[in-house]
Amino acid sequence: MGTMELFSPIAIAVLGSCVLFLFSRLKNLLGPPCIQGWIPWIGSGLEFGKAPLEFIEKARIKYGPVFTIFAMGNRMTFVTEEEGINVLLKSEHVDFESAVQSPVYHTAWIPKNVFSALHERLYALMKGKMGTFNTHHFTGPLTEELHDQLEGLGTHGTMDLTDFVRYLLYPATLSTLFKKGLFLTDKRTIKEFYQHFKTYDEGFEYGSQLPEWLLRNWSKSKRWLLALFEKNIGNIKAHRSAGHSGTLLQAILEVVETETLQYSPNYGLVLLWAALANAPPIAFWTLGYILSHPDIHRTILESISSVFGTAGKDKIKVSEDDLKKLLIIKWCILESIRLRAPGVITRKVVKPVKILNHTVPSGDLLMLSPFWLHRNPKYFPEPESFKPERWKEANLDKYIFLDYFMAFGGGKFQCPGRWFALLEVQLCIILVLYKYECSLLDPLPKQASSLTCPGSSS
Repeated sequence: MGTMELFSPIAIAVLGSCVLFLFSRLKNLLGPPCIQGWIPWIGSGLEFGKAPLEFIEKARIKYGPVFTIFAMGNRMTFVTEEEGINVLLKSEHVDFESAVQSPVYHTAWIPKNVFSALHERLYALMKGKMGTFNTHHFTGPLTEELHDQLEGLGTHGTMDLTDFVRYLLYPATLSTLFKKGLFLTDKRTIKEFYQHFKTYDEGFEYGSQLPEWLLRNWSKSKRWLLALFEKNIGNIKAHRSAGHSGTLLQAILEVVETETLQYSPNYGLVLLWAALANAPPIAFWTLGYILSHPDIHRTILESISSVFGTAGKDKIKVSEDDLKKLLIIKWCILESIRLRAPGVITRKVVKPVKILNHTVPSGDLLMLSPFWLHRNPKYFPEPESFKPERWKEANLDKYIFLDYFMAFGGGKFQCPGRWFALLEVQLCIILVLYKYECSLLDPLPKQASSLTCPGSSS
């Protein structure tokens, strides 16, 4: 091979690299400030992954309301003010489905083509079955399931608050949305299920982005949960309740199997995570905040007594009218969510969009952190204070939250299970505070970490 023949491909490769580098630099000049890091592909991922909330807040202070973080091969552009929020929620040039296809594949092995074919149909199904007109159907079954769990606790003792709410909500949720007794048949199975789900849940954010070989324990738990669904899927589909009505999971599987017979366990895993990942932390923080504010705690106990009589061992029933008389509990739940809302709202930019003085290029993930949005004093005065009374301004009778409350997402694809989640946490708190005299043994942690508390005694 001649010298010129060898040189040509090398020269082309070098020239191409230079062009790509200059293009990326131009892209960054036109776009928001970009925090790139120095490790190829990983970028700022290691630093961002250690403490994402703190990283976002520092970046917002340093770079302003719009900035880009390059991490794990992705450009994530965060927005924190009205202009960016409106683009994220309303622009036709950003897309929800494109943003979540890859994470859904990584966390549940549902291919993009299958997800795209089923997503809108499944969302409409869940929105209908768990929407405002149907949540009353869940009140009785959830109350019964929670009573059953409370009866197994005895009359007094101490317990880690995280384990306490999981003990109550995991079985109640599975029995109501999946099948009574599913997966939780004996102490060994319960312990194994809890451990694998905990590992899967805690590593979910990393698992949605990183190669699976980097997350050995998380991958093992994901495979264990998928195998569990594979083993039980026939019984789940055949199960009928006493009223001969199907569960939510059964309805979802019927839709899935119009498109494919292969991915029923995978959709079972997606629903499992969605159902169990968020309600227990909400109950954790709500109980923690109530018990750490004696005046609010006292007011709630008085309200519960006025509706159900003197607290005791009675197996009370809770109606929709009862819930309307105990709005203060819903205010406490929403205020706890405001203060501790995890995660991000994500859309993918499919065509460049203008935000303030920046052009966000196509391919970027446009992201919003509810945690920091909810701490903006422009939208929530005294943002660090636990003030349930601020929710008097919301029109909860018409299911309208406060402006810029984004814990359940926004726009077309808000969380379809938000009313169910609020209902089960309301019922959990009512029954716990009715049945037990509770107190915290330790102060609440600053962030969502484990907590050893509350004593429960009656």
